[in-house]
Parts: sequence; structure tokens; C-alpha cells
Amino acid sequence: MNTNLDRCSLQPRHCDSRRALLKSGMGIATLGVIGAPLLGVPKLSNAAALTKDMRDKLTPDQIIETMQQGNERFRTGKMSPQDYLAQKRATIAGQYPAAVILSCIDSRAPAEIILDAGIGDTFNARIAGNIAIDDLLGSLEFACAVAGAKVVLVMGHTACGAIKGAIDGAQLGNLTGLLNKIKPAVNATHYDGERTSKNDEFVDEVAKTNVRLTIGAIRERSNVLAGLERDGKIKIVGSMYRLVGGRVEFFT
Repeated sequence: MNTNLDRCSLQPRHCDSRRALLKSGMGIATLGVIGAPLLGVPKLSNAAALTKDMRDKLTPDQIIETMQQGNERFRTGKMSPQDYLAQKRATIAGQYPAAVILSCIDSRAPAEIILDAGIGDTFNARIAGNIAIDDLLGSLEFACAVAGAKVVLVMGHTACGAIKGAIDGAQLGNLTGLLNKIKPAVNATHYDGERTSKNDEFVDEVAKTNVRLTIGAIRERSNVLAGLERDGKIKIVGSMYRLVGGRVEFFT
């Protein structure tokens, strides 16, 4: 007799819950618990979102690893079930995100979805071309120095319209000044082929250079974040999201 089958036929809710939990197994090695953590949250515990204690036990490297795992789930269509209402309720009294993400406003590149993250997991700052202007630097400083986030992730993406605009020297109101901040990445990109916005490969190379320059600008223009990184309290890393395939490639 197949007792598991009989039990499922008699108690379908029990088996449905068990299947949902088994499908979302992530980060067991990270926390040494049985469950499905999202950036460290064990779904078998009573916590629907990151608590301060959970976040503080994670290292920057562990947080980066969980983001990589989340992206793998996203791109393979195996995303974790999200109870957003429970997460909303769990974060009303306080928030303890593990990372802050500086990404582009492109509608095709929503960082939380791409990394399979939930409410309360990450701070998110978005600006065309994912550049580090002063006000955004202040937001990153708040996220890490005040709120305790341990990773600053700069995320560029392929086929970026802001990068194309900077290559073309586009001019439009306040956008002109923003694109001027991206132009140094165009000049700094070593590329022997056609250096135009019509060349997708060149556009993506400039986007990657732009991420690296943004990381450099964060370290150079924020003594707060540079100091936290020197002390090993945070990591500042870059990434490129590829629209085709959905993979996020991380780099330092």
C-alpha cells in the first residue's frame, strides 16, 4: 500500500502545503535551518520577512549568494511563492533589508522580481542609467550606515536606452544633463568595432563600463560607504542583467 498517496488523498491540504515548502528550498546551507529562506528568511519559521537578527547573521557574501540563487529561480521559472500580505504585515513595525540595489528605471528590469525577492528584503533606488548622483548616494548611505544593509548592488542591463542616448548625444530638457553623466563610460569603453547605438554589443559594453564607473564613483564620493567597505561591513558590487535569458551576471 502507498501510504503517502493515501495520506495525500485523505489530506490534500497537508500535501499541497508540503509541496509548496519543498519547492522553495533555498539557503539551507546559509542559515543551517530547514526551510525556504528568501535573502535569509526561513519560511518554516513564523517570520514572513527579514528580522534584524536574521539579517545581522548574514555576511555580505551570503547575501550576494542568495541574490544569485534568486535570479537562478527567476530565469528558470521556479520562483518562490510570495505571501506579500504577510510580508506587508511583518514589516509594518520595522524593516531590515539585507541589500540596497541601484538600478535603471527600465520597465523590463525590476530588480526585486529579477532576484526573486520579497517585501522588506532590499532597498531599491532607480534612475535612468543607474548612475550615482548625490541624492542617490545619500540614500545608499542611509540604507547601509543607518538601516544596516550589507550589500550595495549596482545593476545595469543590456539594450539600455539611457546608454544609447549617451552614445548618440541625445538632448532633451533635464535628460541632457543626466546623459552627460553617462558619457564618460562611452569614452572609457575599449571596443574595436562599430561604436554606435545601433551596435548592440557596443551598447552592452558601455553599459558594463558604466556600472564599473558608478561603483568607482560610490567609493570615491562617499566616505561613509567606502569606510564601511574597508572595514568589511559591506560589499559594493556590480552586475549586468541580460534581457535575453534573464541572467544577472555579478562582478566586482
